[in-house]
Amino acid sequence: MASFPRDEFDDVPDGDGRVGAHRAPPRRGRGWIAFAWAALATGVLVVVGLFVLSRIDSSFELPSLPLAGGGQSPSASAPATPTSAPAVAPSDVPRATLSALTISVLNGTPDAQLDDKAGAAIKAAGWPVPTLADASSDKVKATVVYYADAGDEGIARGVAKSLGMSQVRLSDAFPGAKVTVVLGSDYTG
Repeated sequence: MASFPRDEFDDVPDGDGRVGAHRAPPRRGRGWIAFAWAALATGVLVVVGLFVLSRIDSSFELPSLPLAGGGQSPSASAPATPTSAPAVAPSDVPRATLSALTISVLNGTPDAQLDDKAGAAIKAAGWPVPTLADASSDKVKATVVYYADAGDEGIARGVAKSLGMSQVRLSDAFPGAKVTVVLGSDYTG
């Protein structure tokens, strides 16, 4: 076998920690650091996902946690008392408010023309022309006027009065309009 003369590459020091392709052995605990970063990323993604879900779906609610403080659930608070604001006529509403007012009429009966009659009565009373549509059910018994903001209670009572009805409720179930009339079988037009 051939022999070669020694050069500087043959003299590798023993104590510099290089192994194989100049890699040092892995440090202890490095796996825990990767696990901690993965757990943190998972937690952040879950929180962001819940926040986005609460913004997309208005019916989604996170349950109140006892660790979050307070300890009282929302149902334990005192019930809100209705203010019974007087009915407001369209002539009493400022023009800018009246032009921005949106009214929807949802027909909850099998009578297909009932929403047209209610829409005509609302328009004849001086309110803005309402949007007409069918409700999700045609078996609604009582006609109710829903309003989305507590400040619009008087307007809701005025719309109900123009239909010859009196039942109004505060609800955020109808985000498409400030005032929503759900016609029931008790409304004859």
